[in-house]
Amino acid sequence: MTRYFEVMQRDCAARIGRLMLDLRIATPAILNSELLRRRKGSIIDCGSVWDDHVIESADPDRLLILPHRSLPLYAPQELIDRSFNRSSEPFRRDGATGEVIHPMQTDVPEGRDLYVIGAAALLENRARLLTGTVLKLKNSTSPDTALYAPALATPENLAVLIYLGVDLVDDTAAIIKGYQDLYLTREGEKSIDRLHEFPCACEICTKIETPERLQSLPATDRARLLARHNIIKLDEELRLVRECIRDGSLRCYVEKQCRSRPYLTAVLRLLDQEHTYLEERTPTVRKGTLIANTAESQRRVEVTRFAERVISRFAPPDPLGTLVILPCSARKPYSRSRSHAKFIDALSGYRQRIHEIILTSPLGVVPRELETVYPAAHYDIAVTGQWSLDETAWVASCLRAYLEKHTYRKIVAHVSGGFAEVCRTVEHDLGIEITYSTIEGEGPLSGDSLASLRESVVRSVSSQPPQPRSKKPALRTVRAIADYQFGQGAGVRLIPDHAQIKSSRSGFWVFADGARIASSSGYGTITLTLAGAARMPPDIYRVEIDDFLPKGSILAPGVIDADPQIRQMDEVIVEGKMALGVGRARMSGREMVGSSRGVAVDLRAVEEL
Repeated sequence: MTRYFEVMQRDCAARIGRLMLDLRIATPAILNSELLRRRKGSIIDCGSVWDDHVIESADPDRLLILPHRSLPLYAPQELIDRSFNRSSEPFRRDGATGEVIHPMQTDVPEGRDLYVIGAAALLENRARLLTGTVLKLKNSTSPDTALYAPALATPENLAVLIYLGVDLVDDTAAIIKGYQDLYLTREGEKSIDRLHEFPCACEICTKIETPERLQSLPATDRARLLARHNIIKLDEELRLVRECIRDGSLRCYVEKQCRSRPYLTAVLRLLDQEHTYLEERTPTVRKGTLIANTAESQRRVEVTRFAERVISRFAPPDPLGTLVILPCSARKPYSRSRSHAKFIDALSGYRQRIHEIILTSPLGVVPRELETVYPAAHYDIAVTGQWSLDETAWVASCLRAYLEKHTYRKIVAHVSGGFAEVCRTVEHDLGIEITYSTIEGEGPLSGDSLASLRESVVRSVSSQPPQPRSKKPALRTVRAIADYQFGQGAGVRLIPDHAQIKSSRSGFWVFADGARIASSSGYGTITLTLAGAARMPPDIYRVEIDDFLPKGSILAPGVIDADPQIRQMDEVIVEGKMALGVGRARMSGREMVGSSRGVAVDLRAVEEL
């Protein structure tokens, strides 16, 4: 834990925070390398222990990067470990401190406010080593400590570095490249002698006007101006990345930005393989639309989390009779689209005796009950009418997992094109029989295909034993949402059979025993009242607080324990000896317990016990 760093906003591993030193540093931030070199800023590098001029004291309101041994990337492991054990051992300080960690270092000391990646500049173009180094530091240190990657940032890689979890960079690489006659842009670096015009309108480019004129200047002046331009572009990129974090769109930007260099694309793909790292840091709902335009979109947390919860938390109606598989639509929720209106009309009179799921890329399988839940009603994709091999394989894996867990008596697939290919792949893999109701050569919306859909469902339902019709389809839907949100079984526990559900196009409200127990949020999920919280299972999505009656938001220091499965934006129940409350998590359960600053929960209601 640290007293000097507070995280204000999060977007996956990227964070907006502040280092509270003599001058507050808003992060992510670019440190001035000249101030670092002259030891004049709020962060002071005490220097290498090989140096005779190591700083031993400084203003207590400044952060000291403790003495360290500068070692090459592939120094002998024995030397790396020995340097760690001895570098800052005699150095003690009550104020904020930082520690340099070599990428090959096996142990990471606790209790620092800032961790600095040693030899970070040598991690450029080393995707696996860069990703592994950052993840090792983030997973082995307190969640409210800052991470600094020196001499590495350029406008091209900055977004990926911050998405990885880096909080601080500096302008060293931008300056060095200026002295190498390299002109930096968001898309990459360009040699100044290859430019015909400046693709930039910064003060330097505007004043110099043409690359030819810049080349004609003395080498020292040219390097100084190029370095200044490079720093301006780095600062512009930082401002853009901060805005992306604020509106929750950094992942979409990173998917575009990583295309500029193969190694940056490799970093993103390697990071996606570390699902636990990203999943813990990714909010469960977002305000904006999830844009899925690249192959990497299929592996983002929101997609994989939804697919995993459908398999692990969703329970279809029992007994399992007829399953109808439908294609997705451009409009969400699907049931409000013109295509699904036609499907619903064709199935009228039988919908309470069948179960519907929708196939879609990138989410895979969306049960009808969950079509309003984020991100099922909040995504958009590029539609070409053709599916890539990756899309087909991913959606097929989701349908296969679903049908392996839930065995229906009859399956009717009203699909065509890539959707039909997915169904046929799964049909072959599982050795099951699927009835295809779309007329060959016609789309699912043709009159003949819709008539075939109805006929197939009527035939399937009539061949099965009589089943009681559900009198409360809304009850099944709301319980399914509760299960998806809190875990299987939570829906039955929260919403009794005699509950009343009032709904409109804007949402739903749940009443039981004369009290409102829950309602829908703008994300299709459930918000609890205090009466609803009292009905919830005792061991899930709970935040235990100290003995006080909260009056507003709950800060991390007041949290004693928290369910580790809590993620940012989750609905949580707050309990202590003096209070019971409900609200929305502002950080993960692990962060609540491990942080000494920051808002843990935004309370919506609280009562004294």
